[in-house]
Amino acid sequence: MIRHDFWIFRVFEYPRLQKLVLTSITVLFTLIYYPENRSGQIILVLLVVNLVYLLYLVLPFTRLANKQIIKSRYPAGKDNVKLLVANVYQDNRRSADYHALIQSCDPDLILMVETNQWWAEQMSSLSGRYPHQVKVPLENTYGMMLFSKFELIGAEVNYLIKADIPSIAVKVKLLSGQLVKLYCLHPEPPVPQENPRSTERDKEILLVAKKAKASKIPVLVAGDLNDVAWSYTTALFMKISGLLDPRKGRGFFNSFHAKYFFLRFPLDHIFCSSDFTLTSLKRMKNCGSDHFPIWVEFQYDPPAAGVNEEEVATEEDKELAEEKIAKT
Repeated sequence: MIRHDFWIFRVFEYPRLQKLVLTSITVLFTLIYYPENRSGQIILVLLVVNLVYLLYLVLPFTRLANKQIIKSRYPAGKDNVKLLVANVYQDNRRSADYHALIQSCDPDLILMVETNQWWAEQMSSLSGRYPHQVKVPLENTYGMMLFSKFELIGAEVNYLIKADIPSIAVKVKLLSGQLVKLYCLHPEPPVPQENPRSTERDKEILLVAKKAKASKIPVLVAGDLNDVAWSYTTALFMKISGLLDPRKGRGFFNSFHAKYFFLRFPLDHIFCSSDFTLTSLKRMKNCGSDHFPIWVEFQYDPPAAGVNEEEVATEEDKELAEEKIAKT
Protein backbone atom coordinates (compact mmCIF):
# COMPACT_ATOMS: atom_id res chain seq x y z
CA MET A 1 0.00 0.00 0.00
CA ILE A 2 3.03 2.28 0.52
CA ARG A 3 4.03 3.48 -2.95
CA HIS A 4 7.60 4.38 -2.14
CA ASP A 5 10.31 3.69 -4.75
CA PHE A 6 12.72 2.08 -2.30
CA TRP A 7 13.11 -1.64 -2.98
CA ILE A 8 11.99 -2.84 0.46
CA PHE A 9 8.50 -1.52 -0.34
CA ARG A 10 8.33 -2.45 -4.03
CA VAL A 11 9.55 -6.04 -3.65
CA PHE A 12 6.38 -6.97 -1.79
CA GLU A 13 4.34 -6.32 -4.94
CA TYR A 14 5.81 -9.50 -6.42
CA PRO A 15 4.53 -12.37 -4.20
CA ARG A 16 0.78 -11.66 -4.33
CA LEU A 17 -0.03 -15.30 -5.03
CA GLN A 18 2.25 -16.54 -2.28
CA LYS A 19 0.71 -14.11 0.21
CA LEU A 20 -2.75 -15.18 -0.92
CA VAL A 21 -1.96 -18.83 -0.20
CA LEU A 22 -0.34 -18.06 3.17
CA THR A 23 -3.24 -15.82 4.19
CA SER A 24 -5.78 -18.52 3.27
CA ILE A 25 -3.88 -21.10 5.34
CA THR A 26 -3.67 -18.69 8.29
CA VAL A 27 -7.42 -17.97 8.11
CA LEU A 28 -8.15 -21.70 8.34
CA PHE A 29 -5.64 -22.11 11.17
CA THR A 30 -7.26 -19.24 13.11
CA LEU A 31 -10.77 -20.62 12.57
CA ILE A 32 -9.73 -24.05 13.83
CA TYR A 33 -7.58 -23.13 16.82
CA TYR A 34 -8.90 -19.72 17.95
CA PRO A 35 -12.63 -19.71 17.02
CA GLU A 36 -13.81 -17.92 20.20
CA ASN A 37 -10.64 -16.16 21.26
CA ARG A 38 -11.07 -12.36 21.22
CA SER A 39 -7.59 -11.69 19.87
CA GLY A 40 -8.04 -14.49 17.36
CA GLN A 41 -11.28 -12.92 16.10
CA ILE A 42 -9.60 -9.55 15.59
CA ILE A 43 -6.75 -11.20 13.72
CA LEU A 44 -9.27 -13.16 11.66
CA VAL A 45 -11.07 -9.99 10.56
CA LEU A 46 -7.76 -8.41 9.52
CA LEU A 47 -6.75 -11.56 7.66
CA VAL A 48 -10.06 -11.68 5.79
CA VAL A 49 -9.68 -8.03 4.77
CA ASN A 50 -6.18 -8.83 3.49
CA LEU A 51 -7.49 -11.90 1.68
CA VAL A 52 -10.19 -9.90 -0.09
CA TYR A 53 -7.64 -7.26 -1.13
CA LEU A 54 -5.25 -9.88 -2.53
CA LEU A 55 -8.09 -11.58 -4.40
CA TYR A 56 -9.04 -8.22 -5.89
CA LEU A 57 -5.48 -7.84 -7.23
CA VAL A 58 -5.04 -11.31 -8.73
CA LEU A 59 -8.54 -12.27 -9.90
CA PRO A 60 -8.23 -10.31 -13.19
CA PHE A 61 -5.49 -12.78 -14.14
CA THR A 62 -7.66 -15.86 -13.63
CA ARG A 63 -10.27 -17.45 -15.87
CA LEU A 64 -12.96 -16.11 -13.53
CA ALA A 65 -12.43 -12.63 -14.98
CA ASN A 66 -13.39 -11.21 -18.37
CA LYS A 67 -10.86 -11.59 -21.16
CA GLN A 68 -9.36 -8.21 -21.92
CA ILE A 69 -8.50 -9.30 -25.48
CA ILE A 70 -10.97 -11.34 -27.48
CA LYS A 71 -9.98 -14.57 -29.21
CA SER A 72 -8.97 -14.27 -32.86
CA ARG A 73 -11.88 -14.66 -35.21
CA TYR A 74 -9.79 -16.18 -38.02
CA PRO A 75 -7.39 -19.13 -37.59
CA ALA A 76 -4.56 -17.70 -39.66
CA GLY A 77 -3.73 -14.98 -42.12
CA LYS A 78 -1.27 -12.41 -43.33
CA ASP A 79 -2.07 -10.14 -40.38
CA ASN A 80 -0.90 -12.71 -37.82
CA VAL A 81 2.30 -12.28 -35.86
CA LYS A 82 3.93 -14.92 -33.62
CA LEU A 83 6.36 -13.67 -30.99
CA LEU A 84 8.71 -15.54 -28.63
CA VAL A 85 10.18 -13.67 -25.65
CA ALA A 86 13.03 -15.34 -23.78
CA ASN A 87 15.27 -14.14 -20.97
CA VAL A 88 18.06 -16.66 -21.60
CA TYR A 89 20.09 -15.95 -18.41
CA GLN A 90 23.51 -14.74 -19.54
CA ASP A 91 25.54 -17.56 -17.93
CA ASN A 92 23.22 -20.28 -19.26
CA ARG A 93 24.91 -22.49 -21.85
CA ARG A 94 21.94 -24.47 -23.15
CA SER A 95 21.70 -22.62 -26.45
CA ALA A 96 20.80 -25.86 -28.25
CA ASP A 97 17.58 -26.00 -26.22
CA TYR A 98 16.58 -22.58 -27.54
CA HIS A 99 17.31 -23.66 -31.10
CA ALA A 100 15.05 -26.68 -30.56
CA LEU A 101 12.35 -24.47 -29.06
CA ILE A 102 12.50 -22.03 -31.97
CA GLN A 103 12.34 -24.93 -34.41
CA SER A 104 9.24 -26.35 -32.71
CA CYS A 105 7.17 -23.15 -32.27
CA ASP A 106 8.43 -21.32 -35.39
CA PRO A 107 7.87 -17.70 -34.26
CA ASP A 108 7.95 -14.75 -36.64
CA LEU A 109 9.77 -12.60 -34.09
CA ILE A 110 12.21 -13.64 -31.38
CA LEU A 111 13.27 -11.34 -28.56
CA MET A 112 16.14 -12.57 -26.39
CA VAL A 113 17.44 -10.65 -23.39
CA GLU A 114 20.50 -11.11 -21.17
CA THR A 115 22.43 -11.90 -24.34
CA ASN A 116 26.17 -11.28 -24.51
CA GLN A 117 28.65 -11.95 -27.33
CA TRP A 118 28.64 -15.69 -26.59
CA TRP A 119 24.90 -15.80 -27.14
CA ALA A 120 25.21 -13.71 -30.31
CA GLU A 121 27.62 -16.28 -31.70
CA GLN A 122 25.46 -19.22 -30.62
CA MET A 123 22.36 -17.79 -32.32
CA SER A 124 24.14 -16.64 -35.50
CA SER A 125 22.78 -19.66 -37.39
CA LEU A 126 19.30 -18.12 -37.19
CA SER A 127 20.29 -15.64 -39.90
CA GLY A 128 18.99 -17.88 -42.66
CA ARG A 129 15.43 -18.05 -41.34
CA TYR A 130 15.51 -14.67 -39.60
CA PRO A 131 17.34 -12.30 -41.96
CA HIS A 132 16.17 -9.13 -40.22
CA GLN A 133 17.97 -8.57 -36.92
CA VAL A 134 18.79 -6.00 -34.27
CA LYS A 135 21.62 -7.13 -31.99
CA VAL A 136 22.93 -5.40 -28.88
CA PRO A 137 25.14 -7.98 -27.11
CA LEU A 138 26.40 -6.75 -23.74
CA GLU A 139 28.27 -8.35 -20.85
CA ASN A 140 26.22 -6.65 -18.10
CA THR A 141 23.12 -8.95 -18.35
CA TYR A 142 21.22 -6.24 -20.27
CA GLY A 143 22.13 -7.36 -23.79
CA MET A 144 19.24 -7.74 -26.22
CA MET A 145 18.71 -9.38 -29.61
CA LEU A 146 15.71 -9.26 -31.95
CA PHE A 147 15.33 -11.72 -34.83
CA SER A 148 12.57 -11.36 -37.42
CA LYS A 149 11.22 -13.14 -40.48
CA PHE A 150 9.39 -9.91 -41.30
CA GLU A 151 11.03 -6.79 -42.63
CA LEU A 152 12.18 -4.38 -39.91
CA ILE A 153 12.03 -0.67 -40.71
CA GLY A 154 13.74 2.21 -38.93
CA ALA A 155 15.27 0.18 -36.10
CA GLU A 156 16.50 2.27 -33.16
CA VAL A 157 18.56 1.19 -30.17
CA ASN A 158 17.74 3.62 -27.39
CA TYR A 159 19.25 4.12 -23.96
CA LEU A 160 16.27 5.79 -22.32
CA ILE A 161 17.55 5.92 -18.75
CA LYS A 162 21.11 4.61 -18.48
CA ALA A 163 23.96 4.44 -20.97
CA ASP A 164 24.38 0.68 -20.56
CA ILE A 165 20.73 -0.46 -20.61
CA PRO A 166 19.33 -0.59 -24.15
CA SER A 167 15.83 -0.83 -25.55
CA ILE A 168 14.71 -1.37 -29.13
CA ALA A 169 12.08 0.51 -31.13
CA VAL A 170 11.29 -0.68 -34.66
CA LYS A 171 8.51 -0.96 -37.22
CA VAL A 172 7.62 -4.51 -38.25
CA LYS A 173 6.07 -5.07 -41.67
CA LEU A 174 3.56 -7.94 -41.56
CA LEU A 175 2.94 -10.18 -44.58
CA SER A 176 -0.15 -8.10 -45.37
CA GLY A 177 2.01 -4.97 -45.54
CA GLN A 178 0.58 -3.59 -42.29
CA LEU A 179 3.18 -1.82 -40.14
CA VAL A 180 3.35 -2.50 -36.40
CA LYS A 181 5.49 -0.57 -33.91
CA LEU A 182 7.43 -2.88 -31.60
CA TYR A 183 9.13 -1.77 -28.37
CA CYS A 184 11.50 -4.18 -26.60
CA LEU A 185 12.46 -3.51 -22.97
CA HIS A 186 14.51 -4.93 -20.12
CA PRO A 187 14.78 -2.34 -17.33
CA GLU A 188 16.58 -2.84 -14.02
CA PRO A 189 14.73 -4.60 -11.18
CA PRO A 190 14.32 -2.85 -7.80
CA VAL A 191 16.63 -5.14 -5.83
CA PRO A 192 19.70 -4.16 -3.76
CA GLN A 193 22.28 -5.86 -6.01
CA GLU A 194 20.92 -4.09 -9.12
CA ASN A 195 19.20 -0.85 -8.11
CA PRO A 196 17.81 -0.09 -4.63
CA ARG A 197 15.00 2.01 -6.13
CA SER A 198 12.33 1.33 -8.73
CA THR A 199 12.56 4.93 -10.00
CA GLU A 200 14.56 4.16 -13.15
CA ARG A 201 12.51 1.05 -13.99
CA ASP A 202 9.21 2.85 -13.60
CA LYS A 203 10.47 5.82 -15.60
CA GLU A 204 11.57 3.66 -18.55
CA ILE A 205 8.29 1.73 -18.58
CA LEU A 206 6.22 4.93 -18.52
CA LEU A 207 8.32 6.66 -21.19
CA VAL A 208 7.53 3.76 -23.52
CA ALA A 209 3.88 3.97 -22.49
CA LYS A 210 3.75 7.58 -23.73
CA LYS A 211 5.47 6.62 -27.00
CA ALA A 212 3.00 3.76 -27.50
CA LYS A 213 0.03 6.07 -26.91
CA ALA A 214 1.36 8.56 -29.47
CA SER A 215 1.88 5.90 -32.15
CA LYS A 216 -0.25 6.22 -35.29
CA ILE A 217 0.09 2.51 -36.06
CA PRO A 218 -0.63 -0.67 -34.02
CA VAL A 219 1.78 -1.30 -31.13
CA LEU A 220 3.39 -4.27 -29.40
CA VAL A 221 5.56 -3.99 -26.27
CA ALA A 222 7.58 -7.01 -25.18
CA GLY A 223 10.31 -7.95 -22.76
CA ASP A 224 11.31 -8.74 -19.22
CA LEU A 225 9.97 -5.64 -17.47
CA ASN A 226 11.13 -6.80 -14.03
CA ASP A 227 7.69 -5.92 -12.77
CA VAL A 228 4.71 -8.13 -12.01
CA ALA A 229 1.48 -7.97 -14.00
CA TRP A 230 -0.57 -6.74 -11.01
CA SER A 231 1.73 -3.98 -9.76
CA TYR A 232 0.48 -0.40 -9.74
CA THR A 233 3.30 0.59 -12.16
CA THR A 234 2.17 -1.97 -14.74
CA ALA A 235 -1.45 -0.90 -14.22
CA LEU A 236 -0.39 2.72 -14.76
CA PHE A 237 1.58 1.71 -17.87
CA MET A 238 -1.52 0.10 -19.36
CA LYS A 239 -3.70 3.14 -18.66
CA ILE A 240 -1.18 5.62 -20.07
CA SER A 241 -0.34 3.52 -23.15
CA GLY A 242 -3.82 2.18 -23.83
CA LEU A 243 -2.28 -1.25 -24.37
CA LEU A 244 -3.84 -4.54 -23.35
CA ASP A 245 -2.59 -7.59 -21.43
CA PRO A 246 -3.44 -10.97 -23.04
CA ARG A 247 -3.13 -12.69 -19.65
CA LYS A 248 -6.17 -10.94 -18.22
CA GLY A 249 -8.98 -13.48 -18.06
CA ARG A 250 -6.67 -16.33 -19.11
CA GLY A 251 -4.12 -17.04 -16.37
CA PHE A 252 -0.95 -15.90 -14.62
CA PHE A 253 1.65 -17.34 -17.03
CA ASN A 254 4.32 -16.97 -14.35
CA SER A 255 7.68 -16.80 -16.13
CA PHE A 256 10.10 -16.38 -13.20
CA HIS A 257 11.58 -18.18 -11.24
CA ALA A 258 11.77 -21.29 -13.43
CA LYS A 259 13.69 -23.31 -10.82
CA TYR A 260 11.55 -22.59 -7.74
CA PHE A 261 7.87 -23.43 -8.18
CA PHE A 262 6.92 -21.63 -4.94
CA LEU A 263 8.55 -18.35 -6.06
CA ARG A 264 7.03 -17.65 -9.45
CA PHE A 265 5.89 -14.30 -10.79
CA PRO A 266 4.69 -12.96 -14.18
CA LEU A 267 7.74 -10.84 -15.07
CA ASP A 268 7.92 -11.34 -18.85
CA HIS A 269 5.28 -9.32 -20.68
CA ILE A 270 3.80 -8.89 -24.15
CA PHE A 271 1.28 -6.05 -24.49
CA CYS A 272 -0.67 -5.06 -27.60
CA SER A 273 -2.87 -2.20 -28.78
CA SER A 274 -6.63 -2.69 -28.84
CA ASP A 275 -6.74 -3.45 -32.57
CA PHE A 276 -5.30 -6.95 -32.04
CA THR A 277 -6.98 -10.22 -31.15
CA LEU A 278 -5.31 -13.18 -29.46
CA THR A 279 -4.78 -16.47 -31.25
CA SER A 280 -2.59 -18.23 -28.68
CA LEU A 281 -0.61 -17.58 -25.50
CA LYS A 282 1.70 -20.15 -23.92
CA ARG A 283 4.44 -20.49 -21.34
CA MET A 284 7.07 -22.66 -23.02
CA LYS A 285 9.37 -25.25 -21.48
CA ASN A 286 12.43 -24.14 -19.55
CA CYS A 287 15.70 -24.04 -21.50
CA GLY A 288 18.13 -23.70 -18.59
CA SER A 289 17.34 -20.09 -17.69
CA ASP A 290 15.71 -18.76 -14.54
CA HIS A 291 12.89 -17.56 -16.83
CA PHE A 292 10.41 -19.58 -18.87
CA PRO A 293 10.03 -18.32 -22.45
CA ILE A 294 6.64 -16.83 -23.35
CA TRP A 295 5.05 -17.42 -26.77
CA VAL A 296 2.12 -15.46 -28.16
CA GLU A 297 0.30 -15.14 -31.47
CA PHE A 298 -1.71 -12.00 -32.23
CA GLN A 299 -3.84 -11.09 -35.20
CA TYR A 300 -4.24 -7.53 -36.39
CA ASP A 301 -8.00 -7.01 -36.56
CA PRO A 302 -9.06 -3.30 -36.34
CA PRO A 303 -12.78 -3.95 -35.57
CA ALA A 304 -11.67 -5.67 -32.35
CA ALA A 305 -10.84 -2.23 -30.91
CA GLY A 306 -14.54 -1.74 -30.29
CA VAL A 307 -14.80 -5.02 -28.35
CA ASN A 308 -11.55 -5.29 -26.40
CA GLU A 309 -11.55 -3.79 -22.88
CA GLU A 310 -9.12 -0.90 -23.02
CA GLU A 311 -8.31 0.86 -19.75
CA VAL A 312 -8.54 4.65 -19.73
CA ALA A 313 -6.19 6.96 -17.83
CA THR A 314 -7.68 9.59 -15.54
CA GLU A 315 -6.13 13.03 -15.06
CA GLU A 316 -4.74 11.75 -11.77
CA ASP A 317 -3.09 8.82 -13.59
CA LYS A 318 -1.53 11.17 -16.12
CA GLU A 319 -0.21 13.45 -13.39
CA LEU A 320 1.26 10.49 -11.50
CA ALA A 321 2.96 9.22 -14.67
CA GLU A 322 4.50 12.64 -15.39
CA GLU A 323 5.66 12.86 -11.77
CA LYS A 324 7.38 9.48 -11.98
CA ILE A 325 8.96 10.32 -15.35
CA ALA A 326 10.32 13.58 -13.93
CA LYS A 327 12.01 11.83 -11.00
CA THR A 328 15.80 11.51 -10.99
